[in-house]
Amino acid sequence: MPDDVPHEVMEVDVLLVGAGPASLACAYHLAGLVKAHNAKPGAKPLAPQIAVIEKGAEVGNLGLSGAVMDPRGIWELMPDWREQGCPVQAEVGEEEVLHLTETTYVRLPVVPPPMRNHGNVIVSLSELCRWLAPKVEEREVSLFTGFSGRELLFEGGRVVGVRTGDKGVSKRGERKGNFEPGIDLKAKVTILGEGPRGTLTKVLRAKLGLDEGRNPPAYGTGVKEVWELPDDRFEGKVLHTMGFPLSGGTMGGSFLYGMGNRRLVVGFVTWLNTSDPFCDPHQDLQRLKTHPYIRKILAGAKLLQYGAKAVPEGGYFSIPRLAADGVMLIGDSAEMVNAPRLKGIHLAIKSGMLAAEAAFQSLLKEDSSEKTLRAYPEAFEKSWARDEMWSSRNFHAAFEGPMWLGMLRAGAQTALGGLDPLGGNRLLSSPDHAHARPGPGPRTMAYDGKLTFSKVDDVFHSGTLHEEDQPPHLLIRSAETCQMCLKTFGGHAPCESFCPAAVYEKEKAPGEGWKGPIKLNASNCVHCKTCDIRDPFGNITWVPPEGGGGPKYTVL
Repeated sequence: MPDDVPHEVMEVDVLLVGAGPASLACAYHLAGLVKAHNAKPGAKPLAPQIAVIEKGAEVGNLGLSGAVMDPRGIWELMPDWREQGCPVQAEVGEEEVLHLTETTYVRLPVVPPPMRNHGNVIVSLSELCRWLAPKVEEREVSLFTGFSGRELLFEGGRVVGVRTGDKGVSKRGERKGNFEPGIDLKAKVTILGEGPRGTLTKVLRAKLGLDEGRNPPAYGTGVKEVWELPDDRFEGKVLHTMGFPLSGGTMGGSFLYGMGNRRLVVGFVTWLNTSDPFCDPHQDLQRLKTHPYIRKILAGAKLLQYGAKAVPEGGYFSIPRLAADGVMLIGDSAEMVNAPRLKGIHLAIKSGMLAAEAAFQSLLKEDSSEKTLRAYPEAFEKSWARDEMWSSRNFHAAFEGPMWLGMLRAGAQTALGGLDPLGGNRLLSSPDHAHARPGPGPRTMAYDGKLTFSKVDDVFHSGTLHEEDQPPHLLIRSAETCQMCLKTFGGHAPCESFCPAAVYEKEKAPGEGWKGPIKLNASNCVHCKTCDIRDPFGNITWVPPEGGGGPKYTVL
């Protein structure tokens, strides 16, 4: 559809894209800095317009994390967070780490330092964001839900805002009766907190070369279910496992966190840098639950909710340049996750606060050039967040070779403060999709609908809903490349395996084999971005669907 419709222009001073913990913390802190400034005698008053746009229908709908939260970030943002009713599910009490074989297990005698959770709290990220949102609005920040950032607005090499996605466009690209063109949100400072593999962030990093001299981003796919237990058998407990069901050099592991109200988080993270082209994060979680130890924990339980999300795990050397003219990156969009700790909420909050301080200075100086916004990355380099990321800087890259060697190197890195015993201060790495190699076909599994669930059944438990008559938000660049991929991998389509939501499906004609292109069940998509990351030929691009569509997470 040609873009021949004028777009309404709305001007703000600071625009944040995404309403996750990084953006909400950023907006909250920035508004607080402005209020404190205006209370100073003789200060020139500031009255900036601060706006947050969120593609979900409600704040929190797309929020998914483990989540055991290190409270350091929220404590800095809001010292009275407990008194204000932060929705803590449980305090971490008992914790253990197991190495699983198919039928047995070995309990590690000591919990490895990165996995120790004493003093941390168990939360639901979707609940946390829903709690933060009204506190942000109380500080006169405008929060707009159901609006996806579809395109960055540039003037020369400078970011000057975001165009939101059109609404009311059919599958065929025709304008329907309810058509509404996107809005051009012009901003002095644009802050991208889209989460992992954000569409705008991906474009920005390529256009401005923000990854120059960095390692490529690296990801795992986290697949998570929340169960209701018949009793409080697991409340406050934290369990991590390694080993089964992974094999063939694929890295990852599980997490079980006991929430309040007899709810149990059961999740699995599968690293996407595996050579197995048919890695299947969803199936990894289902197979985990068949282990006798895990099966016993889930006895009598009922599945409540399901979701999936990419987890940025590249570490310090994957962090892009954090600021450019008119724009900054925060949270998962800036790769702010400590992979060995499997934690990022506190880092997201801290990055948002540091970006807020740079944005405040830009408002005072009336200058949003990179020269001014560079105060953010400079402050990050002096912060505890940088120290934490630095201590695990080589963790992910250590597993580019054999798994057993990676385990040894990771242990040595912990003892050496992040220094690798073989590679020194910095290890280089390659993109996740480049690791895929031809191999045996996909694993199959029978699902019983009680303990284990098919992808389609699990998607039902995610509350995912999209407007059916809209342009596809999963773009396959070339049908010919699909054919090449199929030929390379023995007639199997890797996307059918690695997608945790049954979005991709080979089309067949009786007696004629595969016709192609891949059939898209786009309405199943849970917005995890795995396809955009893992496709071996880089043939799939994820873009935001019409605003308001997607999962509806409430306890994830």
